[in-house]
Amino acid sequence: MTQSFDAIVIGAGQAGPSLAGRLTTAGMKVALIERKLFGGTCVNTGCMPTKTLVASAYAAHLARRGADYGVTIESPVKIDMKRVKARADTVSRNARTNVEKWLRGMDNLTVITGHARFEGRDVVRVGDSQLRAPRIFVNVGGRASVPDMPGVGVVDYLTNRSILELDTVPRHLVVVGGSYIGLEFAQMYRRFGAAVTIIEKGPRLIAREDEDVSEAVREILTDEGIAVRTGASCIGFKPHPDGVSVDVDCTAGDPAVIGSHLLLAVGRRPNTDDLGLDKAGIATDARGYITVDDSLATNVPGIWALGDCNGRGAFTHTAYNDYEIVAANLLDGGNRRVSDRIPAYALYVDPPLGRVGLSETEATRTGRKILVSKRPMTRVGRAVERDETKGFMKVVADAETKQILGAAILGTGGDEAIHGILDMMNAGATYPVLQWAVPIHPTVSELIPTVLGDLKAAGG
Repeated sequence: MTQSFDAIVIGAGQAGPSLAGRLTTAGMKVALIERKLFGGTCVNTGCMPTKTLVASAYAAHLARRGADYGVTIESPVKIDMKRVKARADTVSRNARTNVEKWLRGMDNLTVITGHARFEGRDVVRVGDSQLRAPRIFVNVGGRASVPDMPGVGVVDYLTNRSILELDTVPRHLVVVGGSYIGLEFAQMYRRFGAAVTIIEKGPRLIAREDEDVSEAVREILTDEGIAVRTGASCIGFKPHPDGVSVDVDCTAGDPAVIGSHLLLAVGRRPNTDDLGLDKAGIATDARGYITVDDSLATNVPGIWALGDCNGRGAFTHTAYNDYEIVAANLLDGGNRRVSDRIPAYALYVDPPLGRVGLSETEATRTGRKILVSKRPMTRVGRAVERDETKGFMKVVADAETKQILGAAILGTGGDEAIHGILDMMNAGATYPVLQWAVPIHPTVSELIPTVLGDLKAAGG
């Protein structure tokens, strides 16, 4: 027997539930299918549990620095990792429960638990049930990628998901991958008390960022006692009595690092390999991401892909914006496009990095005449008062149009302060408009007009 619906949503991540809400409110009969955990990556293995852990790690770090603020702590700071884990678990569980409760109480929505697979352009099977709809929205997210590195099949390793199950502090955590996920876990576990080594194949950390950002982040981490090995040309793994031996380099430095635990943080892959996409004729790229156009429609009429599985964004906020684009175009007569989205994200090391638009390197590659300004966080009163002065602000603008092209704020509150620039870019305002704003003192954002007032030709 086939059940008919007006729309089917596959996946209850960031885009799926809100889309289901809009579709049902519009009078559609909708089915939402979730095979495991409601809430997607953010709620279960991403933002919410990891930022809860980051907050615990920051509390430990600040407690150790108590004397810097005139606060004396008589005994060494101790970490109750079971309590730390329980706190993160609670935050995730509450969010997941709330999402599921909301969906199951939604009028006109049928919630189905199970694994969805396409059987045709408008047909999906879940177990013994067959569902048909003229509109299908795929929101299945992604997972950690585990490359076929030498020895990876004969050693125990952690991913961003399984490391959340730890309720003890590793003796020595070896992190393979010097990008966003790996750096966040590296710093938090160092602050929990583990020895930590980061191994990165490339010449520097977070390679998509400007070199000055990469070097500043590296210095922040090494100042906390984290070992960083870049240019690791021969990464491989072997079992060791103390855990795992990680081959690092064939030419320089210690050839191997011995860790009690190994975290692989070397990228993500979409959850698209077991959906039967071929039976619906849905096109994917070489990495398995569903190919979509500027409106997030696939090559098959009536099928859209949202969130991490479409390769057009790897963040909670981009997944939610995917929902906004589809809902506006489908229900509100809009003409919203992914290409209108200004890229913005944050790296949650401490201090955090807030990023929007083009980096200086990317802006230079466009061939336009650019202006650049950079100021250290030591110039920010709020940072000085908090004794958290590491990092800097940098803004890049177009010399002719005076449009802000991008910015980086690496420093305390950088993940929040960056929104002042993001909002101006979204509004299409030129940098002099923001330059003559009167920000509140003392805040991190108050230095932004000063930075803008010092814009100069790149290299000048």
